[in-house]
Amino acid sequence: MLRKAQITDVKNIQKLLAVYAGKGDMLSRSLSELYESLRDFYVEVDENDRLLGTSALHIVWEDLAEVRSVAVAEDAGRKGIGSTLVNACIAEARELGLKRVFCLTYKPEFFGKLGFVLVDKSTLPHKVWGDCIKCPKFPDCDENAMILDL
Repeated sequence: MLRKAQITDVKNIQKLLAVYAGKGDMLSRSLSELYESLRDFYVEVDENDRLLGTSALHIVWEDLAEVRSVAVAEDAGRKGIGSTLVNACIAEARELGLKRVFCLTYKPEFFGKLGFVLVDKSTLPHKVWGDCIKCPKFPDCDENAMILDL
């Protein structure tokens, strides 16, 4: 079941993101960051309310948002959960009247199937790079920048 994240989901979201952050696949998020941005998040849960996946739509500017923190529990992969979560973010971006959404990813083939196209990172506004300073790979980022025009 897809739904907006609730306060009770925050610690489980952090644990799930930490799995992928530990592999270097994404940035970790502090509890403080997650509580502050809770309204950005969607979760997919099973019938027992166990967290299966998460994603967030973070508004960057009047016409641009980032799809971020896309993670699916390893035992729940390959079931369409990631696509459902990203599509929820895209639908919300459209509802808000945004013109574009982007992502920074190591999975360009996944996002490509959802309509995103590769772009040069330098084409994104400087405001996008605020989180990059927290990354252990900064300034030698090897993520792919992708964008979807809405």
